[in-house]
This record gives sequence, structure tokens and C-alpha cells, in this order.
Amino acid sequence: MLGEPLRLGLVGAGRWGRNYIKTIGAVDGVRLAELSSTNPQSVHLVPEGCHVSLDWRSILDNRRIDGLIVATPPDSHVEMVRAAVQTGIPVLVEKPLSLDVIETASLRDFVLQRNGYVMVGHTHLFHPAFRKLKAIAPKYGKIRSISSEAGNYGPFRPDTPVLWDWGAHDVAMCLDLLGAVPEEADGCLVDRRMVPEGLGEVVELDLKFSDDVIAHIRVGNMLPKRRHFRVNMESAALVYDDLSPDALTVMSSAGFDVATPIEVGREKPLAELVKEFAAAIREGRHDTSSLDLGIGVVNVLHRCATNLRG
Repeated sequence: MLGEPLRLGLVGAGRWGRNYIKTIGAVDGVRLAELSSTNPQSVHLVPEGCHVSLDWRSILDNRRIDGLIVATPPDSHVEMVRAAVQTGIPVLVEKPLSLDVIETASLRDFVLQRNGYVMVGHTHLFHPAFRKLKAIAPKYGKIRSISSEAGNYGPFRPDTPVLWDWGAHDVAMCLDLLGAVPEEADGCLVDRRMVPEGLGEVVELDLKFSDDVIAHIRVGNMLPKRRHFRVNMESAALVYDDLSPDALTVMSSAGFDVATPIEVGREKPLAELVKEFAAAIREGRHDTSSLDLGIGVVNVLHRCATNLRG
């Protein structure tokens, strides 16, 4: 028995915040108890009994929650994470953890000193196809290279550059799969132009890991809708395609043109993320694995932005 549902607080009711509201409502063992939103209409989005406030600090002050989810623009993330950890509340914060590599540098020590718990929401790590890929990859030998492409037309975010918005997912998957950070990280601006909706960009990243493993990533908000992550190994290639009916396929080295589907679960990644956060709260976890990955992603994106060509 799970006992009483965990009481979750949420800061932010934008596009992704609304996804969290729907997801929490569909996950057993949790309920949305508090929402902080500057939009007065947000009161119509929440379930009965959920308290809505304008000031996110009030959620922490009233201590009526067991965990906090932060779904706001990234320049506010670290401040909110620190405040929650200071109050003794576990936090799930959206990616990227921050846009500022300096402010993340001391965050790990801050969390450790206060025995806190921070989870970073790199959602694709919780997709059943990626989880299966990670589990079966060793049977095909060493990883030789990774190629990834992800994009759509939009979103056009004034608060988050395309590199950080789209690139965070793919960099997280590379770091998680390889268990390491790259020795070299470079970026190339392929396209940049204003469109009616805002600034559009296409960026390519090249990450070089030890053993000459290269990851080439192409992301943008002016691309056909796509999420394609291919891992080339000694005896086969595994492909995670979020938009395909066959989300995971394998291609043997004997015939790279033939893709064989691999059966995976149908769990929704965001629901799995919320379930994992709830489990961490119930178990009283204090490990920094998710936070460390989030910090690593910020560091890699910062290096790519610094070395951006074109």
C-alpha cells in the first residue's frame, strides 16, 4: 500500500507546467496540493483542493507539500532549487538546470551540506525505448559513435536559447549512456534567422569522448519534427526514434539497411519521471546522481556555446 498520496507543489503553469498538472492527476500515489502561477486563469487548471498562489515562496513557507516541481524559465531554477533545499523539500526541476555555469558550480555542495535531494527532468531518459537501449547496448560491443537529430518548428522561447532548450535532452542522453563527460565540445551555428514567431536557429554539436567516441548532434526550432538517436556499436546499431511506431530498432552490422523492431513498454516518460520522483521522496533518497548529470549537461552546453562557430 502506498498510504496517503504525496502532496506535490508546482511552480509554473506554462506549456510544460500544464503537462505536469495532467500527469500528476493520472499517477497513483501523488496529488497536486499547491500551484504557484502568475496567470489568474491557472485556478481553472488544477484539481479540487489544490491551493493556487502568485508567490512561489508561499508554497515553501506553508510546508504543506512533500516535494516541489519547478517548471519555470531556466534563469529562475537555481534560486528556487536552493530555497526548497534550504527548507528541506525535495525538488524536481525542469531541464536545463540553469543557463549559468557559474551559479551551478556551488549547487552540489549546497545540496550535500543540507542533505537535500534534487532531480533534473531530462524526460527522454525515462522513455522506455531509451531505457531499453541503455540496458541492451552492452551485448553489441563497444560504442563507436552516436548521431542524433531533434527539432520541430518552434517553440520560439525568448528566455531559452535553442542550444539549451533542444540540446539539453540529447547531451543528457549521451552523458547518461556513456557515463562520462566529453573531452572536447564544439558547436556550429548552421542557421539563424527571425521568423514571425521569433528567433529560429539550427545548431550542430560535436562531442568527443575517450576512446575516440564521437557524438554528433543536430538540433533546432526550424526543423521537421524529429527525435532520432542512433548509437553505432561494434556489431550493431540501436536507434531510438520517439516519433516512430517502433520506438527502438536494431540494425546488425551485416545489414544496416534492415531495421528490426525491439519491443518496449508503453509508459509515458513524464509519468515515469513523476513516479521516480515520488519514489525518491518516499525512500528518503539523498544521492546526487541526477543533479550531477544536470550539472554535467550545463557544463557541456556552456562549452559548446563558448566554442560556437558560424
